[in-house]
Amino acid sequence: MGRILGTNGLIALMIAAPAAAARVDLVSLYKDLHTHPELSFQEIRSAGILAAEARAAGFAVTEKVGRTGVVAVLKNGAGPTVLIRADMDGLPVQETTGLPYASTATGQYADGPMTPVMHACGHDIHMAVWVGAARWLAENKAKWRGTVVMIGQPAEEGLGGARAMLDDGLLTRFPKPDFALALHDSAAIPAGTVSVPPLRALSISTSMDMTVKGVGGHGAYPATTKDPVALAARIVTSLQTLISRENDPFHPAVITVGSIHGGTKHNIIPDEVALQLTIRSYDAAQQQQLLDGIARVAKGEAIAAGLPDNLMPVIRTTAIGVPTLNDAPLAARLQALFVSKLGQARVIDLDPSMASEDFQLFGIEANVPSVIYWLGGVPQAKWDAAKAGGPAIPSLHNGGWAPDPGPTIATGVETMTAAAVMLMPVK
Repeated sequence: MGRILGTNGLIALMIAAPAAAARVDLVSLYKDLHTHPELSFQEIRSAGILAAEARAAGFAVTEKVGRTGVVAVLKNGAGPTVLIRADMDGLPVQETTGLPYASTATGQYADGPMTPVMHACGHDIHMAVWVGAARWLAENKAKWRGTVVMIGQPAEEGLGGARAMLDDGLLTRFPKPDFALALHDSAAIPAGTVSVPPLRALSISTSMDMTVKGVGGHGAYPATTKDPVALAARIVTSLQTLISRENDPFHPAVITVGSIHGGTKHNIIPDEVALQLTIRSYDAAQQQQLLDGIARVAKGEAIAAGLPDNLMPVIRTTAIGVPTLNDAPLAARLQALFVSKLGQARVIDLDPSMASEDFQLFGIEANVPSVIYWLGGVPQAKWDAAKAGGPAIPSLHNGGWAPDPGPTIATGVETMTAAAVMLMPVK
């Protein structure tokens, strides 16, 4: 890959180059990773594959950084150090794609039941791109000078993997980066395209567990109870007024109740109902306002239902993240680079996402510019059909999400290696 090629040429080169004759091509590697997803902090097989590929390419590799993380370092003379991140974990989602390489894997979190597992967020794509970039950088050392630190990060989905790697000495045990890069596949643009957020990329995310209490009893005699199911329903509905009536519409925010559980039988009113929420915004003060508002609404609805002080809702928050904000000058450089390599039509502008990530922690802790960009994954035929009024495209975290691996991986490797070369020029 002596020069940046078009997508078809890049795929052919990755598969057929003599240097790659003894190793699996990237699409086959992707399919294998897709078939064998692993939950957060359980990415033993995936980490082993990344570690073996990086060693074969000539990187110095350290495993079990932040429990299951991988760090691969390749030094190539004096120059900047660039960190390239890929996340590895799958999701507790049942796959419905019907693909011949669909996942039938199952897994279990320490505090949960056995569940189907799928790469419904595209981390298998990210790992395949990571391997392709590692191979290319190792085989084209004449084109760049500096140090590459490639990390396979565990547990992005729980927003704990980046912190675990940092706490395990990522910035002290290994070369400290001057830049940090990552990509993420996207269901919002076609395969073979990219999008670079100029500043706002991903939101703050807070996970909340709420226990709505009540006084249980027989379903035939609701007047003798304080029904937490009815109370939970009122809370769920009332929470949306925090977005529609209290939040500035020019500052995006989301409150989603993703889980509600209570009761055991048709005719039994339970003593409590459990809610799980995600709260997202781009501003720390705004996020706190939303959290305070949720607590106020929940307590107010409980008081309105006639509950005493000792039966007020109990709220616990976890996984409070930071917004992922790209370094604006670096994002502009990447935007211009990708336009020059891919053409303007393949570099698409998107609105900021309300999804969340922990990649930002690497740039914050190292105090260096960082950028995450979007890698289109939608098969072109499905994209065209959806635009013509056909079936909607499944989103990320949906059991039907199936990126087109060939052009998606090829474009990911092409753009990530071009970015690395730009940041580590030969002088």
